[in-house]
Amino acid sequence: MEFIADFHVHSKYSRATSRDMDINHLAAWAKLKGITLMGTGDFTHHLWLEELKGHLEDTGNGLFKYQDVFFVLTTEISSIYSKGGRTYRIHNMVFSPSFKTVDRINETLTRYGNLASDGRPILGMDASEIARIVFDIDENCMVVPGHIWTPWFSLFGSMSGFDRIEDCFEKETPKIFALETGLSSDPGMNWRLSALDKYTLISNSDSHSPSKIGREANVFDCELDYQDIREVLKTKDKKRFLYTIEFFPEEGKYHFDGHRLCQTRLSPQETRQLNGRCPKCGKNVTVGVMNRVEQLADRPEGAKPANAIPYRNLIPFDEIIAEAKGVSKNSVAVERDYRAYISRFGTEFEILLRVPKEELIKNLPPRVAEAVLRVREGEVYIQAGYDGEYGIISIFGEESQDKKEQQLSLF
Repeated sequence: MEFIADFHVHSKYSRATSRDMDINHLAAWAKLKGITLMGTGDFTHHLWLEELKGHLEDTGNGLFKYQDVFFVLTTEISSIYSKGGRTYRIHNMVFSPSFKTVDRINETLTRYGNLASDGRPILGMDASEIARIVFDIDENCMVVPGHIWTPWFSLFGSMSGFDRIEDCFEKETPKIFALETGLSSDPGMNWRLSALDKYTLISNSDSHSPSKIGREANVFDCELDYQDIREVLKTKDKKRFLYTIEFFPEEGKYHFDGHRLCQTRLSPQETRQLNGRCPKCGKNVTVGVMNRVEQLADRPEGAKPANAIPYRNLIPFDEIIAEAKGVSKNSVAVERDYRAYISRFGTEFEILLRVPKEELIKNLPPRVAEAVLRVREGEVYIQAGYDGEYGIISIFGEESQDKKEQQLSLF
């Protein structure tokens, strides 16, 4: 069966997350979005684990269920450690097929740090050692390096990471078969590195609030079964892993280089011309994802490996409605229209991906329908994010800005 999965989220027990990040709200929003399978996130946190055990029904095949939404047990671990005289900061996702395995992982990791301090615990452990412990406990677990290009906390991060996967995971490298691209990169950027060809690239929301789940996701055509999904990812099965759903990567907070305090956004070429210094204050800029990809790439832009899984860039539907109306996406009008349109078509992803053009035009306001169709075709205007600032993706460009100014002049 075809279904959409978002494996990477955080619970209300993680820092800077909504208090609504609980099972009930996750399931409700998954239904609105059209997501069949959610990661639980944060299974290392004792209070969240207690809630998971109390709410989730074991399906007997490595997945769990709540109100017709399926869940897989996942967590993210932050490793901060020294190796070879340098400090590394790596985030890794861990997938588990059972609560029994989760309990054993938590029992072991609690010897190395305080798992109760945060939903995403920080451990002073080598990433390769975490992988070894997890695989020794249960070889059916999956360890997936998270948002692999983020500058400060990732496998290839410009400020914190490695140049090669093998240098990070050492003897455990053969057991790593999937990588998470993160919001600031898409598969096309990753295809420029031939060393990544053998890995399956997945995309997830890394959401801290329920409404943002599914902003990146994965589309499968396989059984809703842990082992089947694991096999699809391990073998990079293009027949059963159909495509990923992506942010426009320029919208990610670290796509370009820059210095937020000086409001300076730089392309990789501009950074090189300035020798990595901010033109306003002279300090080092934060080197973003695009620059880092270019540093490690051995292929030109546009290269595509033969075994690549396709992807589609989308914009969340509430943002589309907001721009079409010329208002903030947090406005009451956007929420009202969002729910009204979804009740008409079923789910957000049904609207963004599947509803025929004629049906959209017939059943949505003209400007909203046009916006959805423009996004499907990638006809957007982009101002790249940098140094922790989200990028700006506009569907109508200057026309949209003019409309906002006209609305403001009415008040």
